[in-house]
Amino acid sequence: MADPVQPVRLIALDIDGTLVGENLVIGPRTRAAIAEARRRGIVVSLVTGRMASSALEFARELDLSAPIVAQQGALIRAMPAAGSDQVGRLLYHRYLRPEVTADVVRWCAENGLTPHFNYLEWMIVGEQESRIDEYRLFVGDRLRIVPDIGARAAARPVTKVVAIGEGEHTLDVLEAGRVYFAGRAEVTLSHPRFLEFLAPGVSKGRAVRWLARRIGVPLGQALAVGDQYNDLEMISEVGHGIAMPSAPAAVLAAARYIAPPVGEEGAAQMIERIALDGRVP
Repeated sequence: MADPVQPVRLIALDIDGTLVGENLVIGPRTRAAIAEARRRGIVVSLVTGRMASSALEFARELDLSAPIVAQQGALIRAMPAAGSDQVGRLLYHRYLRPEVTADVVRWCAENGLTPHFNYLEWMIVGEQESRIDEYRLFVGDRLRIVPDIGARAAARPVTKVVAIGEGEHTLDVLEAGRVYFAGRAEVTLSHPRFLEFLAPGVSKGRAVRWLARRIGVPLGQALAVGDQYNDLEMISEVGHGIAMPSAPAAVLAAARYIAPPVGEEGAAQMIERIALDGRVP
């Protein structure tokens, strides 16, 4: 973890469970805090497990101009020009090799998990997937249905794999995946039900480091807020690492500060105190 330095010059925000709750609404205090941060010249970037096309609506709502870090850091896009119907220029993309993805599909089958893929701005599912209607509501025409998910895995790269079980994943499953795919894929949890597989070295932490270097901001002057295992590296990387109170114990332990709950716009409160007022909570 970098030593904290003032003033804060970069804010990296997870979306789900951090910026917004289950209602997916950005609160007025959050809007005001981010607007004031931007007015002062602080760079604000969304750093999410979502596809960039999904994160874009939140970035536009907040009038952000910094790149969007998407898919756990595997993909980074520039913000598109105002009024554009494009998702933004691709700045960085690191994908899983097909032979690794094929092994992920086999491993998921052996462990009772159902995988689907994200590739750039597409969600790819097998035609036997039981959640097709649910996914179509979420991604619309960015859903692609293939006859055989294993054959698609072996044929071309994917940005990440998301594996879903019947209940919530245990830490034993996470650790088993990390051991089996060590050196070939990163394994993380973005939600208690979503086990995700990414190319080696991919994490939100590495992506925030890339972004900080790009804009010339020392990591000590960066603030990051998140709520899940996939946020741990990002929170650990910066000087002002903040965990939401709902975060797992390992993430809470890695954080320098703990925010109030998302229902109280906790991320906004921390931005106010640390980035705008320049004081330690």
